[in-house]
Amino acid sequence: MTRVFSGVKPTGHLTLGNYLGAMRRWAAVDQHRSDALFCVVDLHALTVDHDPARVRRLSRQGASLLLAAGLDPELCTVFVQSHVDEHARLSYVLECVATDGEMRRMIQYKEKAARERERGGSVRLSLLTYPVLMAADILAYGTDEVPVGDDQTQHVELARDLAVRFNQRYGHTFVVPRATSPALAARVMNLQEPASKMGKSDDVGPGIVYLLDEPDAVRKKVMRAVTDSGRDVVYDRAERPGLANLLEILAACTGGDPAELADGYDSYGALKKDTAEAVVEVLRPVRDRHQELCADPGYVEGVLREGAEKARAMARPTVDAAYRAIGLLPPTSTAR
Repeated sequence: MTRVFSGVKPTGHLTLGNYLGAMRRWAAVDQHRSDALFCVVDLHALTVDHDPARVRRLSRQGASLLLAAGLDPELCTVFVQSHVDEHARLSYVLECVATDGEMRRMIQYKEKAARERERGGSVRLSLLTYPVLMAADILAYGTDEVPVGDDQTQHVELARDLAVRFNQRYGHTFVVPRATSPALAARVMNLQEPASKMGKSDDVGPGIVYLLDEPDAVRKKVMRAVTDSGRDVVYDRAERPGLANLLEILAACTGGDPAELADGYDSYGALKKDTAEAVVEVLRPVRDRHQELCADPGYVEGVLREGAEKARAMARPTVDAAYRAIGLLPPTSTAR
């Protein structure tokens, strides 16, 4: 079977963008058609200043929301990145293949480093090298496909480059992965700033719908969404980004087409009302299931424990092979 790997980073509360752009497809499609692994990539949350207790809390919440979104541990592997040592083991080996120039060309590094310097802060080395850890996340499992948003495709390209380079220098070891993305709602935009992604790492604000928002909070945020000049309802991502964002969200929630949906409205208010109700109904089962899982923390812990065991068994042969290929002496004992 095709092997799929993807994950969520516990740097903030998961959003409508995470759900419509990734998690819903993981549950509805990927876990059924492939040998799929889905991970809370908690090591990536350490690349910037953070509260340790908050990272732990968001990691638990992220795992619970993956399950609440419909991931079934009988069909896929759900685990936490730091519970599987092979991620960190392989990351260093890949750092010995990557170059400084490649890291500094990463768009997210340049953007985040610039923001940090503007605040007068220092940039952690891990912020520069974390794309290599992401490559290790992917390559350790012989991943064929990585479902990501368009802002992450550069990192998957790095994973491809490192896999090819390692294979050429040290012998065939890694599967060369490819990025995949859903055709619609791959990138849900901020309701107040439709030129920016609805990111979970942003400050709490009226433009971000979180998966655990109460229905009234969801309605208020959607009804206050920024639209554009003009009164006619048309789908035009370039000229009318606010309106296009609402139409794309409604289309993703209802299975419609944004342009066709636009023809059915003659006012922004009616579109906002229908979009708000559609979002509330899409998120309702996720919120309800999450509440059930919070009442049974032992179940979630068991899923993560078994998931880490399965993931470790899949990753270790590949990582051990990479160690041998690059020239490291095998251990004299099988114990670690």
